[in-house]
Amino acid sequence: MMTELPLDQVRTLLAVVDEGTFDAAAAALHVTPSAVSQRVKALEQRTGRVLLVRTKPVRATESGEVVLRFARQLARLERDALAELGLPGEGEVTRVSVAVNADSLATWFLSALTRVPRRERLSFELRREDETRTAELLREGAVMAAVTSSAEAVAGCSVRPLGRMRYLAAASPEFVSRYLWGPLADGLAEAPVMTFDRSDDIQDGFLRKLGRGGASRLRHAVPTSEGFVESVALGLGWGMVPEVQAGELLRAGGLISLAPDQPIDVPLYWQQWKLDSPALAAVASAVAEAASESLR
Repeated sequence: MMTELPLDQVRTLLAVVDEGTFDAAAAALHVTPSAVSQRVKALEQRTGRVLLVRTKPVRATESGEVVLRFARQLARLERDALAELGLPGEGEVTRVSVAVNADSLATWFLSALTRVPRRERLSFELRREDETRTAELLREGAVMAAVTSSAEAVAGCSVRPLGRMRYLAAASPEFVSRYLWGPLADGLAEAPVMTFDRSDDIQDGFLRKLGRGGASRLRHAVPTSEGFVESVALGLGWGMVPEVQAGELLRAGGLISLAPDQPIDVPLYWQQWKLDSPALAAVASAVAEAASESLR
């Protein structure tokens, strides 16, 4: 016998996660907290799985994330249908949530959004995350699409290549004269290094490419793309700078490319829900066009 997911129970689960508590979900749905609890329990019994961790705020379990992704896709289709029918309500403005890595956000991605036809009346909600982790937000159902470094499609999503973002090892002239007067690999392994955050591995990857182990323990973390580049230019440390951001500084002498013939290319992909959604299709087309002009 085929198991069905009642829509009222699915929507209730989504409300609980979005609102954070059963009481807040009850207020949003205009029902009693008891009714919310009963619907969630009924959905858990129907699926045979625990869907929520009853913390404050509540959290979805791995099984719960699957149901949440379905709930968000269902809501997306409903809004698209309302918009196409010209009916009033939420369908008048379509919200599109996208996870984007910081370097794309600081360079080419925003220009892509300006190419989306205004008739679509879209409201963009961008989530900044490392390109190695944006797929997680898709998997959780927190976003509808993502710029990611993963070529493996998340379940229920399609994937298309966008191009490669090139990174160059760079440092300020003063930094080079102070720390990098000997063999490059040896100097970089001991010199202060810039990182985006604790999970940023690209600088270590460059050193491995040169045949050395990890970078110096003296690591500075600056969690914005613009701040990272400025920190390298100011001499706080060396770092892997996006080629498109390094260009003007290299020409002006504010940065020195440490190994021009050994860049690191990070492939980027566009992943999105497999939905016949005009809104998503319009955004995907604009993103692919902008990426083709900005990425390698």
